[in-house]
Parts: sequence; structure tokens; C-alpha cells
Amino acid sequence: MAIDRPAIKRVATLDLLRLASALAVVFFHYLFRGAAADGYLDAGFPGAIPFAIYGYLGVIQFFLISGFVIAWSAEGRRFEEFAVARFARLYPGFLTCMTITFVTVALLGLPRFETSLSQYAANLLMFSPALGQPFMDGVYWSIILEVIFYGWVTIALIFGIFEKWKFLLLGAWLAVITANEFVIGSGVARMVFLTEYGPFFISGIIIHHLFAHGRSNIALALIAGSFAVSCATLQIGRGWMLDHYGQALSVPALIAANLFMHGLMIAAVRWRDIVRPSHTILLLGGLTYPLYLLHQNIGYIGINTITPSVGSETAVLIMVMAMLVTSWAVWRFIETPSRRWIIRTVQPVVSRFVYRKHPRSPVQPAE
Repeated sequence: MAIDRPAIKRVATLDLLRLASALAVVFFHYLFRGAAADGYLDAGFPGAIPFAIYGYLGVIQFFLISGFVIAWSAEGRRFEEFAVARFARLYPGFLTCMTITFVTVALLGLPRFETSLSQYAANLLMFSPALGQPFMDGVYWSIILEVIFYGWVTIALIFGIFEKWKFLLLGAWLAVITANEFVIGSGVARMVFLTEYGPFFISGIIIHHLFAHGRSNIALALIAGSFAVSCATLQIGRGWMLDHYGQALSVPALIAANLFMHGLMIAAVRWRDIVRPSHTILLLGGLTYPLYLLHQNIGYIGINTITPSVGSETAVLIMVMAMLVTSWAVWRFIETPSRRWIIRTVQPVVSRFVYRKHPRSPVQPAE
């Protein structure tokens, strides 16, 4: 059951799961969220609501995948190698997609959407709300949670405790999550310690451990605990949806969906040999990050613009295809070359600076 890391560079089934998760979020925004609140879309799709409303859970699936991939990527790696690899993975794509969104909103967004150079400048640092400016696109909130997660993993690598004290760290994190969400209720702790979504990162990390290192009672106990807590924290999002949209998934439906998402994650790794890595799979997995970053506000603007000419259903299909093509172009011509350049050029410089007396060849990234 253990993963032979040197022999496997990618898990193709996870790339497909990424794509499915990203498309679920896209259809949630286009077929449910856009007309459900805030007046983003002129036309609604009432027939699609019973299915599209599940789509926001695609973000949760991303967190599960992230926990697995980051645990895989961090094992046997020095902290500066990991940090540079994560920066290379996130920032070039973010900068490109944020700039495309800014230009689109500035030129075509009125009257629903507006932006400014101040907002653009604040978003260059990703944590724009801390600078008093909103995100360029609302989907960026989850990217910030990813960055915070990467930061905690980097700290654990600095102190050499990520692998050595893994179960202790995850158990302590789960205890903090439980205490904050059910007793303390601190908004600061919810952000810093990711207490609403932390159980999904934890589950991903444990799933990696189970398949890379084998079963153990403590690992099984931790994933059972993280799943139980995640079923409870999902109710936070349900409450927000009821307040904002006036409708939400039922509690039994959420628990069933959570079980399904964890099952999908385990199945994607357990039966990874069903789909072999290929250039096509690499492409499909690669375009999911820019697709997620680009689709929402640009999609709303595009759908509203072309619906009078082609109809709302056709407008959605056109925008989905346009976002897929644009995302592919960002991945192929900007994100991939930038990431390779950073890994090959910047990472060795940083490693030499940090470890001048003990040079070591960089470990290649897991994704």
C-alpha cells in the first residue's frame, strides 16, 4: 500500500479529482450563486439548483487534496526548498490571473463590478483585506487559507518536527480546532489556525501517511477524529449559506457529501494506477488553479454580456469553454515556465544562502 515516492512523480487520479472539484465550483457560481444573492447574474437556473448547490464543496475537496500533496511534497525536504516550491506554485499564476481579472473588471465590470489601482496594488500581496482592500475576486479567500497552511508546514520543517512529531502536531491542531469552534469562538484563531477547514487538511495529511507508511492505530484514530470534527465544522458554512442565500444543504446531505469526498480522496490514491500520468492529465490538472482563480467575476461579466444574444444556457457553456481555454494558456505559457525558472534559478540561490556550509542538491517537487 505504501507509495514509492521516487518512482511516482504524479498521481494522475488526483489531477482528475482537482479538475472535477474546480468545475464543481464553477457550476456552483454560474448556476446557483450568481443569481441567488448579490445580483451578480441577470438570469437564474432554478432547474439546476438541486445539483449546483453542492458545487461549493469542491473547495473542501481541494483542501483534502492539498493536505495529501503538501505532506507528500514536504517529506524529506528542507524548509527553504519547500517554501520556494510553494511560492513558485502559487504566485506566478495568482499574479497573472489577478491581473487579467483587474483588466476585465476595469474595462467591462460596471455597473456590478468595479475596481481601482489601490485594490490592484493591495492584491499584489495576496492578503489584500489586511490592507483595507477587498480581494480582486471573492474566490481568493481559500488561497489565503492555503498560504497559511503552507506557512505552518514551513515552520514545522524549520524545526525539523514535521515528520518526527507529525501525529502530535496533528492531534494538537485538532484539539485547537475543537476548542475554538465549540467553546472559544475566536475569529482570529479561526484564521490563524484554520479551525473551520483544518480538519480537511488533517485528513489529507493522514491519508498520505496511511498510503506512504502504512496503517497504524493512531493514524486511524486521527482521521476518524478529523472526519467527525469536519462534519460539525461544515455546519458553519451551512449557517452562512442560510443567512446569505436563504437555502442550504440539509445536515444529512452535508454529512453524506463529506463521507463521499473523503471516499473519493482515498479511492483516488488507492486506485491511482487506473489512470497513468500523461501530458493530457498533466494539462487537465495544471489548468485547474488558473480556472479557479479566473472564472467567477469574469464569468459573471461574460454571461451577462452575451446572454441577450445567445441565451443564458448557451452563455454559460461559452464562458466555461472560454475559461478553460484561458486557463490552459495561463498554465502553458506563464505559470509553468515561471515555476520552472524559480525552481531552477531561485531555489539554489536561496539554499546556498541558508545553508552555506552544508550545500545539498535540491529535492524535486512532488507536483
